[in-house]
Amino acid sequence: MKDSPEDLIVNAILDAIAEQRLPAGTKLGEQALSDLFSCNRANVRRALASLAAQQVVELRPNRGAFVITPSPKEARDIFQARRAIERTIARHAAGRASAEDIAFLRDNILEEAAAHKAADKPAELRASRQFHMRIAQIAGNLVLERFLSELTMRSTLILGLYSPTGSSSCAEDEHDRIVDALEAGNTDALVQLADQHLRHLEEGLNFDKPPAAPMSLKEQLKAPRSPAAGR
Repeated sequence: MKDSPEDLIVNAILDAIAEQRLPAGTKLGEQALSDLFSCNRANVRRALASLAAQQVVELRPNRGAFVITPSPKEARDIFQARRAIERTIARHAAGRASAEDIAFLRDNILEEAAAHKAADKPAELRASRQFHMRIAQIAGNLVLERFLSELTMRSTLILGLYSPTGSSSCAEDEHDRIVDALEAGNTDALVQLADQHLRHLEEGLNFDKPPAAPMSLKEQLKAPRSPAAGR
């Protein structure tokens, strides 16, 4: 079944946030999105309401919709929540990974390293998020997986705002060591490594970093034209 205009808008915005093409604080104008996706403003409003429910868009009365801008306090709270959730995920994932899971994660690490070397930040960010989400899938708790999906998206905004590089600043072998512990079924090591990894990311944040220069909404989303849905 074909995606609705709302689905197209939601997916395009989430993809752009995940790849840091849509930075925190960007205004999401209803008319601009309506024109970009060839749909009516009612479709846009429903999409924005869905994104607000996912905590990545803020609806401001009489001002419109904006990509959320986490404060330093919110950034720390989000990383604290991620540590709590990913420690729990690690406990459940230990001993559950198949050979296919391990192979996927090791390939993922190579893809992330190649993207980093090529200075392809969107690909690097996609690979990093995919790594964490695969471990959540291995753990087999759909509720925790959904929470982590939201938190990793918000973490990407935080890295774009406050990280000097805009992406991971942790040691290159941290993901490797996490996979080693996962493959060995070493629960204690896996929990400790997951926690350390996130602490290193948080320690790399610089709350005095100036905001990135804005682009147009069309440049940020790179959205395909969808069939007209009425105006």
